[in-house]
Amino acid sequence: MKNSQCLELHPEPSLSPAKAVYVLTGCVGVIGANSMVLGPIAPAVASSIGATVPTVMMAAAAFGLGTATSALFLARLIDLVGSARMLKFTMTLLGVALLLCAASPSVAMFIAAQLIAGIASGIALPAIYASAAAIAEPGRESRTIGKVLTGWTLSMIAGVSFSVVLAELFSWRAVYVSVSCLAALALIALFRLNMQDRPAAGIAPSPLSALGLPGIKSLLVVCCAFMTAFYGLYAYLGDHLHQDLGLPVTANGGVAIAYGAGFGCAALLSGMVDRFGPKRLMPLVLLVAAAVYLGLALFGSTLVGVICLLFVLGLVNHLGVNLLIQRLTAIDPAKRGTLMGLNSAVTYLAVFAGSSSYGPLYTDHGFTALSLVSLALMGIAVFTCMWRDFAGQGVKVMG
Repeated sequence: MKNSQCLELHPEPSLSPAKAVYVLTGCVGVIGANSMVLGPIAPAVASSIGATVPTVMMAAAAFGLGTATSALFLARLIDLVGSARMLKFTMTLLGVALLLCAASPSVAMFIAAQLIAGIASGIALPAIYASAAAIAEPGRESRTIGKVLTGWTLSMIAGVSFSVVLAELFSWRAVYVSVSCLAALALIALFRLNMQDRPAAGIAPSPLSALGLPGIKSLLVVCCAFMTAFYGLYAYLGDHLHQDLGLPVTANGGVAIAYGAGFGCAALLSGMVDRFGPKRLMPLVLLVAAAVYLGLALFGSTLVGVICLLFVLGLVNHLGVNLLIQRLTAIDPAKRGTLMGLNSAVTYLAVFAGSSSYGPLYTDHGFTALSLVSLALMGIAVFTCMWRDFAGQGVKVMG
């Protein structure tokens, strides 16, 4: 592998790679906290600024659109400038955007602030995932990526649960001030880590150029369906619990803990992924996710049913993201930053699509309809994954 083609990370000699993993995990936790907290506290935000919940959730759509756009057109800077430099800059921008969210007097400013947060996250997430893949020891890629992905667990268990308590006791604005403070702490940790990287020489390719690599399109279809199914449903889960089940906003904290616990427990299965391989496990993980959405359609009218199913969904979502990252970065390790930029672009286009398109469906037909649409999307993901793997083995699929 030529140095002119890839990004190499070099922590300072006095710092172990484990410390770099912990810092990267914390950065994921901050980004995850911002992307996850709005759904549970959306009723409080809507009441405060005089808007409807679907209108407030357009901020989540703006976040997804900003993330997707910057990942698609700016993630190339990761390989060109260096992931350490870009991560420091984007975590600073994210902190500023979160303060703007807290100070927003209107829904329009709130949406604009989340758009800025999305632009920062669209570069930060590919930089984090590319860094995790780069520092992983051979044969332990899943374990390393799995540790970094536990940042999403931190955001769900600590971030979301704490946010609903803050929103109930003080104000939803206190939530965004708190997450901004966490972004500042993550930034300080990045400077103290002083991780050095060797940028690629020459002009970094656009993520769009990676679409010509063998097998990438089908994996991105799987990613899009997988993420749209989750984010579209999750955006309105909090309002479903509050309006349809008559539960207080704080009840969303219990659901978030269940999802986060499942997401965290999946880290214990990372070794299994390394043993059996991503190719074998991905169809099974997608099928389990489909079963969860069917369960939500059938048992989503009870809090106990939602909590149990969200635990399983957290488990399979962690494994699904891990498997997607592994399979994408394995396509061309020399273009990790570019490939992860493309992955983040598709992921957050899915956030935009889910948050915006599920809103009218939820208003007109309710939560069960959302669960069934997510089930259908997972069916597409399973079919695409199996078709890709069979085609890769030279098996012709007749249809």
